[in-house]
Amino acid sequence: MEIKSVGVVGAGQMGNGIAHVMALAGYDVRLNDISQDSLNKAMALITKNLDRQVSREKISAEDRDTALGRIRTTLDLPEVASSDLVIEAATEREDVKNKIFESLAPDLGPNTILTSNTSSISITRLASRTDRPEKFMGFHFMNPVPLMQLVELIRGIATDKETYDACLGVVQNLGKTAASAEDFPAFIVNRILIPMINEACYTLYEGVGNVQSIDMAMKLGANHPMGPLELADFIGLDTCLAIMNVLHDGLADTKYRPCPLLTKYVEAGWLGRKTKRGFYDYRGETPVPTR
Repeated sequence: MEIKSVGVVGAGQMGNGIAHVMALAGYDVRLNDISQDSLNKAMALITKNLDRQVSREKISAEDRDTALGRIRTTLDLPEVASSDLVIEAATEREDVKNKIFESLAPDLGPNTILTSNTSSISITRLASRTDRPEKFMGFHFMNPVPLMQLVELIRGIATDKETYDACLGVVQNLGKTAASAEDFPAFIVNRILIPMINEACYTLYEGVGNVQSIDMAMKLGANHPMGPLELADFIGLDTCLAIMNVLHDGLADTKYRPCPLLTKYVEAGWLGRKTKRGFYDYRGETPVPTR
């Protein structure tokens, strides 16, 4: 099937990035959230990021204006349901995602494809709560969406070939690269990345190194662009913990036990950049380690 319109549920860090790239690629976008303030902030950030692309001569001013004209914000979920493709980009909680899909169900078109941007939760299980498991799959973008080239495509046990091919076509139209992953906890990227971050937390917890030495060691010793603790703050410590819990529960292996220090930071509400404190304190001009 041909995809012309895309509905994005959730206007946060991932949702606004997905709306950005979809509009720039020529899709009509309906961006939904439960808060008008969140929608306003999302559009301000999309505009800022498009302006940055214009200043760097990645796109023209006309491209920017056309893309912005393709995005319509709405607090009304049924408006999103009428899209050819719906991408759920809400918080990484299965109960929240299930509620969204249940709310969308009465207004979905017969051929609408449902997808989730989940970074770890079972696609098969999410699909089973809908009326169209054959038209449901994982559509996992990397953060920040406008810059990162990879998209993980994850089939559930019932996902049909037509649905996969349609989503693959969207990825190609975005100028990105698709990696097909099997429906196992955390898929490919986060199955490898998040346990590395969790091990960095253990390294800090056990006093092997401090925040700066751990991040410096991986940047200079392994040529990583960001240190693992810096990256954890960027992703969000709550998201890292949620993924570790999915791995631990889903694979029943103690090597995936979340680090107690990571849990403590999340319990304190120190979630990283989005709360101004995590492994670094971002309230001043320069980030300072908090431990």
